[in-house]
Amino acid sequence: MNTILVKTLPIRLGQFLKFADMVQDGIEAKIHIREGKVKVNEEVETRRGKKLQHNDVVRLFDMEAQVVLDQ
Repeated sequence: MNTILVKTLPIRLGQFLKFADMVQDGIEAKIHIREGKVKVNEEVETRRGKKLQHNDVVRLFDMEAQVVLDQ
């Protein structure tokens, strides 16, 4: 699992997917989220604007990344 350091929280799911290099752009993020391919903390998430917090784990296919606040 990759640890992705973010400077501010919350961060929206679509933004995080791009920031963590799990997708190439917002359109790709939107499609995967809408199709139910993205999980947050092991639950399918279909809201692109879902606000992620410290220690949330995002999974897309075989990629997994944890949100960590960079203090």
